[in-house]
Amino acid sequence: MIIWLASYPKSGNTWLRFYIISLLMGKKTKLNLNHLKAITAYPHVNQFKDLISNYSDLNEVAKNWITSQEKANSNKSLRFFKTHNMLGSLNGYSFTNNKNTLGTIHIVRDPRNVITSVKNHYNFSSIEEAKNFILNEKQILTLSDQEQQKYTEKDTKYPLPQIIGSWGTHYKSWRNMKFNYLLVRYEDLLENPKEEFGKIAIFLGNLMKLNFSEDQINTAINLSSFERLKEMEKDYGFVESSINNKGKKNKFFNLGPKNNWKKILDKNVSEEINNKFEREMKNLGYLK
Repeated sequence: MIIWLASYPKSGNTWLRFYIISLLMGKKTKLNLNHLKAITAYPHVNQFKDLISNYSDLNEVAKNWITSQEKANSNKSLRFFKTHNMLGSLNGYSFTNNKNTLGTIHIVRDPRNVITSVKNHYNFSSIEEAKNFILNEKQILTLSDQEQQKYTEKDTKYPLPQIIGSWGTHYKSWRNMKFNYLLVRYEDLLENPKEEFGKIAIFLGNLMKLNFSEDQINTAINLSSFERLKEMEKDYGFVESSINNKGKKNKFFNLGPKNNWKKILDKNVSEEINNKFEREMKNLGYLK
């Protein structure tokens, strides 16, 4: 069965993944960023092997969403999948179903801060480009030829096309998950790490029939701190870092807690985002 770690891009999913790995392995292993491979991205080439012939064909990927999950679940073991895909369907093919899903942790982030992280990660030349990305209701996430080369040079596999839509549509799609669902705000993890990461540990403990001690939770919080992740990237690099136009890697762990839209965004841009996503942002407490 699958536990989904769902998020819009650049909303804290990697932080969440490393915390979960730290929670499960922190007392046993000297962790580094390579351990993030234990939580695979979905959809991914590995999960669709022998199912499709064209890994760039979104329709072919969608047609095999359920089949690939049934294949992954065939050994009856529990697994985590990170995804940026919306929850919904394409051409009548559902992204997932109750048979394959055990639960979902959905992490969201204020879109006014997502926009600056998106700009850095996807090499946009301006905030305007990044704004258009998160406003686009038909946004598809695909790897560029340059990004695919980065993966294939190392003989590893890469993520497949994902339907992400706009920030607001993506949030609403996963908010419709009807069972075993936990919503987490990135900002709450920053402000109240002990309480919020504790909720995640309890949620996972219930699903996995495990009891995480306070010491395990505190250890995992410390091991997965932003500064520690940033230092590991600096020392050893990170395969998930994007490549800029000069062929060099961008910083994956860039601003983090220092990403403050009030100091970065033009007022017109922030107001446009507020107007576009007013209902969703009020629902999440980002707007009064």
